Amino acid sequence: MRSASRDGIAFGVGAYLCWGFFPLYWPLLEPAGALEVLSHRFVWSMVFVLVVITVMGRWRQFAAIARDRRLMLILTGAAITIALNWGGFIYGVTNGHVVETSLGYFINPLVTVLLGVFVLKERLRPLQWVAVAIGGVSVVVLTIDYGRLPFVALLVAFSFAAYGFLKKKANLPAFDGLGMETLILTPVALGYLLALQLSGSLAFGHEGAGNAALLIGTGLVTAIPLLLFGAAATRLPLTTIGLLQYLGPIIQFILGLTIFDESMTPARWAGFALVWLALVVFTTDGLTNRRRRVLVAQVL
Repeated sequence: MRSASRDGIAFGVGAYLCWGFFPLYWPLLEPAGALEVLSHRFVWSMVFVLVVITVMGRWRQFAAIARDRRLMLILTGAAITIALNWGGFIYGVTNGHVVETSLGYFINPLVTVLLGVFVLKERLRPLQWVAVAIGGVSVVVLTIDYGRLPFVALLVAFSFAAYGFLKKKANLPAFDGLGMETLILTPVALGYLLALQLSGSLAFGHEGAGNAALLIGTGLVTAIPLLLFGAAATRLPLTTIGLLQYLGPIIQFILGLTIFDESMTPARWAGFALVWLALVVFTTDGLTNRRRRVLVAQVL
C-alpha cells in the first residue's frame, strides 16, 4: 500500500511538473500562431492516442463509444471545452500572459465548486462560501488593476471546470475519452491547417524540420502527463490529488515572473494573495471535513 502511494505521488508530481513547465514549450513553436498550434495539438494527440489504443487492443471499446449517442454528445461538449482551454492556455503563454494563465488554474477549484452549486444543486459548507467570496474579491481587484477582466484566467478556469464536469459524466478511461474528443474536432483542425496551407501562412513544413518535429511533439506533451495523472489517480486519494494540483500553477507563476519577466504591480500581488488565501481556506476546509468523515466512519 505504501509502495502504491509513493508511486502515486511520483506519478502525480511528474504530471503536474509537465503541466507546470508547459509555458516553456509553446513559444518554441513560433512562427506558428496559437490556432495553428491548437490544431496540431488535436491532430497529433489523436494520432498518439489512437496508436496507444491499438497497442492496448481497445478498438472494440472505442467503437462502442462511437455508437452511444449520449456519450458522443457529452464527448462533443468535452471536446469543445478542452479546445477552449487549450486555446486559452496557448494564447496566454505565447502572448505575455503566463502569470494570468497560472491564475486560471489557481481559481479553477473555486469555479468547480460553483459549478457544483449551480449545475448539480450541491450545498456548500460555510468555509467553502468564504473561499469563493474571497476568490470573487480577488477577481475584482485584478480586473481593476488590469483595466479589464482577466479573460485568459477566466477562460482557462471555466473551460477546465466544465471539461472536468463532462469527463465525470462520461466516466471513461482516460485514453478512450481523449481519443474520441480529439477525433471529434480533428476534421475541423485539419480543415484549418489546409486553409492555412492554401493561404500560404502555414508554418508546418515551411519552417524547417525542427519546427515540424516540435509541432508533432504537441501530441506527446499532451498525452504523457495525462498518462502520469491517470496512474496517480488510481493510487492516491482525491485530497492528495487536490493538493498536488497547485504545483502546476505555482511553477507557471514562477516562470512568468522569472523567465518571461512579466510585471507584478502591488495590486496584482494583492489579487494573487487573495486567491492563495481563498485556496488555503478551501483546502483546509476540505481536509478538516475529510478527517471528520473518517472519524465518524471509524466510530460507526
